[in-house]
Amino acid sequence: DWLHEREGGSVYLRLSTRALDQPIRPMTKDLRAGIINGGYWLRPPAEGCALAIAYQGVVADQAGLAMGDLLTRFPGAGLLAVTSADRLNAGWTAAQAARQHGKQETSYVEDLLEPLDRRAQIVTVIDGHPATLSWLGGVHGHKVQALGVEHFGQTGSVADLYAEYRIDKAAILEAALAAIPAKRYR
Repeated sequence: DWLHEREGGSVYLRLSTRALDQPIRPMTKDLRAGIINGGYWLRPPAEGCALAIAYQGVVADQAGLAMGDLLTRFPGAGLLAVTSADRLNAGWTAAQAARQHGKQETSYVEDLLEPLDRRAQIVTVIDGHPATLSWLGGVHGHKVQALGVEHFGQTGSVADLYAEYRIDKAAILEAALAAIPAKRYR
């Protein structure tokens, strides 16, 4: 029945042979809703924070490791787990269309990114094309450093390929630190 409903749709699943440890946490109503709506804060940002890392998929460990290193410099930084860039974008697009027709609509992703300072930097990382998440900067006008895979065909270890494609911890750290002028946030 769901596919026949007006609001129905399809689901895109990207499979990986790489194991991804799931965080141990209570499944609250808010967390469940976030997972279904397309994303949730694995580490919620402090109000007005200067930096967020948004990741999708098997690069979760790299994003988490980078965040751990960045917290000394950016203690309020947030770590956003994107479960569906498509659902986030569809909600945002629908809210924009509704506002163009005079309706007061706010999308889930707008609420999700609201705590970030408007001058904050978002580093996005995915083991797919970087454009998949780069649009997140357009939600509230944040600057984005988009990391992802643009060329395919290399072989090697996971660590070697992540370094080659610049989706490893080192690349995430480099993007985060290069993007934010030291004087901007103190």
